[in-house]
Amino acid sequence: MRLDGGAAQPLVEVLTAGSGRGHVSARFSETTIGRRFRFAGSSLSGSEQLRIRLRDGESGLAAEVVLTGGTQVRTTITNEGPEPVLLLGVTTCAIGLGPVDNLDLVSGEGEWLGEGRWTRRPLREHAPDLNLRIHGQDGRGRYAVTSTGTWSTGARQPTGVLVDRVTGTAVAWQVEHNGPWRWETGERLDGGYLALTGPTDIDHQWQRPLGPGESFTTVPASIAVGDGLHGAVAALTAHRRGLLRPHPDRAALPVVFNDYMNTLMGDPTTAKLLPLIDAAAAAGAEVFCVDAGWYDNDTTWWDSVGEWQPSASRFPGGLIEVVDRIRSHGMVSGLWLEPEVIGVRSPMADKLPAEAFLQRGGTRLVEHGRYHLDLRHPAAVAHLDEVVDRLVEQFGVGYFKLDYNIDPGAGTDLDAPAAGAGLLDHNRAHLRWLDGILDRHPGLILENCASGGMRADYAMLSRMQVQSTSDQQDFRRYPPIAVAAPLSILPEQAASWAYPQPEMSDEQIAYTMCTGMLGRLYLSGRLDAMSDGQRALVREGVATFHGIRADLAATTPVWPLGLPGWDDPWLSLGLHHHDTTYLGIWRRAGAGTDLTLDLRHLRGHPVTVEVLYPRRLRAWACHWESATGSLTVTTADTDPHAARILRIRTTR
Repeated sequence: MRLDGGAAQPLVEVLTAGSGRGHVSARFSETTIGRRFRFAGSSLSGSEQLRIRLRDGESGLAAEVVLTGGTQVRTTITNEGPEPVLLLGVTTCAIGLGPVDNLDLVSGEGEWLGEGRWTRRPLREHAPDLNLRIHGQDGRGRYAVTSTGTWSTGARQPTGVLVDRVTGTAVAWQVEHNGPWRWETGERLDGGYLALTGPTDIDHQWQRPLGPGESFTTVPASIAVGDGLHGAVAALTAHRRGLLRPHPDRAALPVVFNDYMNTLMGDPTTAKLLPLIDAAAAAGAEVFCVDAGWYDNDTTWWDSVGEWQPSASRFPGGLIEVVDRIRSHGMVSGLWLEPEVIGVRSPMADKLPAEAFLQRGGTRLVEHGRYHLDLRHPAAVAHLDEVVDRLVEQFGVGYFKLDYNIDPGAGTDLDAPAAGAGLLDHNRAHLRWLDGILDRHPGLILENCASGGMRADYAMLSRMQVQSTSDQQDFRRYPPIAVAAPLSILPEQAASWAYPQPEMSDEQIAYTMCTGMLGRLYLSGRLDAMSDGQRALVREGVATFHGIRADLAATTPVWPLGLPGWDDPWLSLGLHHHDTTYLGIWRRAGAGTDLTLDLRHLRGHPVTVEVLYPRRLRAWACHWESATGSLTVTTADTDPHAARILRIRTTR
């Protein structure tokens, strides 16, 4: 598969109110202005940035496409003509793909509690062969994937891969935006195409007037090429690491204990927290985060949040007593915040001006008992800066879990030409606010959470250090989420919950611990109520993670059983680095006792295989076939849920 494929797909497509598509369709392909764009020059800044300039002489619109690092793309549209133009959609980029027949599309769906459900299907299932050549025209259909509102990964992934089954070449992409986006693929008369955009008029109520001399820059997107699915994902993985803001967390990857999941569930008190803090420290945790509820005097805090002052009734000796206990164990103290919302019953709802909230038609937007701050407004930013700075200075907070549990929809029409335009400017202001926090507090660790993984995009993750992958409370259903996570999130950022409980069997404790260990180990559970043997099993898992985490930030993912299915009886994820592969295997209800895994990246090499975790439970037998690159695992377990972390090393 060649990225141009010999196709005449324009590099940039532009829809305006006065100049739509050159061929009627709902596509972002063959727009009138896109057809008229002509090459106007290029330049190379060092070895990292290529600038390609295009111009449409009729409309006066000019496009500058900036390709950074050979992967990330932004496009700036400038009105060089004498008349104003109303933009209705601009692609970040569009590329031709060549023949469609041999292409498979890998795409991801998700929802709350069921994130990261990926499938691989022939593109022909979405783009049927219509024999366009006999008609002599481009097609009108397309396979368009869109996300609306601010849950950028709430239903579909901004990431996808197209794999050529014949040549093995694969192209992967991601739209890097914390708001609405669209990607689409389909067939033109001269082959397939791919178009990547941020918000558009047709999907997101976005438009942008562009007066003479004015410019608009698209949201960024990235495209990476590799050999097969694993090669393309490896290339995108390397690119994601290049996007990350420098931060000391990248080298440390501390284990986080959070008191929420299946534990205190938003009802923390001093009496409940102190024994849990002691148990978490004994297990090897290095950060202790007090989750939701610390700011309210009862359990009905949902629509009263916004001031973020510690509760007096929950902490009779003050929150500082809890923080001091965390520090006494050498752990970093953390707090949960949902900064972008103000509850309708919160005192802050009347303290801030009406213009500091997202609005439609002069009315503040309300979603699930909350107003949504508009971070374009200085009063909203000042409020959030005061909250963060106060908590850092007063309590020495070194970790914030930044949650986000509502979606305001299309956006705000206050001081904006359209609701989608107001939302885009708010989205960009939100990113500036995050940058400001880390500029002032460069060692502060920020976790990105939105009801789990509902906003796990690389506009956010280029700035934030940790990403919660889900709110899934059933330990049996979590592994497919964790196994799929590296398709869209770096392993060292992907925090999948491990929440061992006293009522679990030893195999079940190991199962949930394994779910968190090939990513950012995110620990919870009633460790304080466990037996000594159970605590030892948890402590062994944490110690194992401590031993492998230095490699995580250099690994690339492989899926020895293919893409994980939600109900698959066996699941497996490998993280490969030089001569070492860390392999997680989960055996679920309905699975047999034997499994063969495809480790073709190790084909032809002698290897050693060792069980890293758990060592104290019954071993799984492993047989390696070097010629085929296959590993056969045999279990002896009667528990329907069991898991192991293996380390496989090539020997020379």
